[in-house]
Amino acid sequence: MKKTILLLLVAVAATEVFAQAQFAIGLKGGPNFAKFDVSDVNASFKNKTGFHLGTYALIKLGKVGIQPEVIFSQQGSKFTFNNEDLKSNFSYVNVPIMLKTYLVAGLNLQIGPQFGFLTEAGGDVVDENGEVRPITKDLYKQSDVSIGLGAGWDLPFGLTIDARYNLGVSKIEDDASLNATKNQVIQISVGYKLIKIGK
Repeated sequence: MKKTILLLLVAVAATEVFAQAQFAIGLKGGPNFAKFDVSDVNASFKNKTGFHLGTYALIKLGKVGIQPEVIFSQQGSKFTFNNEDLKSNFSYVNVPIMLKTYLVAGLNLQIGPQFGFLTEAGGDVVDENGEVRPITKDLYKQSDVSIGLGAGWDLPFGLTIDARYNLGVSKIEDDASLNATKNQVIQISVGYKLIKIGK
């Protein structure tokens, strides 16, 4: 009898969870505010404005969701060195996998790893000798790892708004003569669920 009651309770709980399940596919995009975190360089680094655009999938069960994404992202940094204004231009295809915890009314907190793949690199950089040199893609690692921290709001009619800070945890250079540089990117996104199944 006890086993029957336990099985019924489990079945009711599972039914409740799956009744709140949702699967969605959508598009998202918006501005980036990116700059480098660089060690041991006598330069002033400032945000460089770019954009990001891509697609995402959401698998949501109750108050928890997993959201993998594929995002094209313009990154890099502006910086001032010896009174000269310079810029580094980088592009990545990023694959974040975000864990989303839902609070109330669609508000959510997000955290997860992001794996980036370098597609373009250009502009200028300061080496360890304090010299400005042109950037070539072969000086940089073809992959990058970041941690994404953010918050979002799933609005009615399939709209979403997200704010995320991607903190680089891996050095991006392959060339030992360059300073240890990591990506830092703030992203503001607006998205739309093209396909939505469930609540």
